[in-house]
Amino acid sequence: MAAPEDAHEVIAVVGPTGTGKSDLALDLAEWLGGEIVNTDALQLYRGMDIGTAKLPASQRRGIPHHLLDLLDVTEEASVARFQAAAREVIADITARGRRPVLVGGSGLYVRAALDVLEFPPTDPAVRARFEELAGRVGPDALRERLREVDPAGAERLGDVRRLVRALEVHEITGRPFSSFMPQRTYLRPTVQVGLDLDRARLHTRLHRRVVGMVEAGLVEEVRALDAAGLRTGRTASRAIGYAQVLKVLDGEADLDWAIEDTATATRRFARRQLTWFRADPRVTWFDPTEPHLLERVLAHLGGDAPPRLGP
Repeated sequence: MAAPEDAHEVIAVVGPTGTGKSDLALDLAEWLGGEIVNTDALQLYRGMDIGTAKLPASQRRGIPHHLLDLLDVTEEASVARFQAAAREVIADITARGRRPVLVGGSGLYVRAALDVLEFPPTDPAVRARFEELAGRVGPDALRERLREVDPAGAERLGDVRRLVRALEVHEITGRPFSSFMPQRTYLRPTVQVGLDLDRARLHTRLHRRVVGMVEAGLVEEVRALDAAGLRTGRTASRAIGYAQVLKVLDGEADLDWAIEDTATATRRFARRQLTWFRADPRVTWFDPTEPHLLERVLAHLGGDAPPRLGP
């Protein structure tokens, strides 16, 4: 059954890891005639399946999934390239009369896909020149130089890396870096649905999930990716779970440590995700453990609700 014609064109399911976003996205896509668009940065990588909780093809209910398995682990993820790919996919899905259902917890990637958001260009030679200057004159002098062309950026930016980036952008574009700051303006009609639950229950879920990943073969997955060059990939090699298992493979730690450290790092990551998404007032939040989640979300979307199954 389809949603009303005036329903939101794009749906995004967001929130901390481990809250059931994939299940809800599948339910919504199934009910609304949608297709899934991944917004998890690490699920862009081929072979990073178990440690990223990537849904196996056999569990996708025959629903098309987009923007998975695009990169080798040796490659660097780029949010600007992702933005271009995501917008192309979303346009294609809507042109076919289907509903894009975005799902993932990488906050900047979600915003890149949904919002009016411009990424300034980069030039390695220009950046290297300002990095060399920073090493000679120090951050205070660098800030004074930025203040001449971008007073707002000079006041807001803290570390040397950001100051260098701001000067690089101004030299390339002639525009202050602050002019590229995002606004909370959707590119297309959109609704964001957030999932969250109480901390104790979430922490229990996350620990169980890490244990389940190890039982499902995470160590073997990391070993295979290591042979494929995982350590040379700046993004992939630092991913939670993968970095810990590499220490196990190197004999620097045991598996029990890897499980506990991965669970701890995942809890910290979930807190950062929640802080990011809670800052966006456009997200409507739901508790995934309450009954009739799909029915409540569909009511929020203004569409027809499925018949209730159970009390």
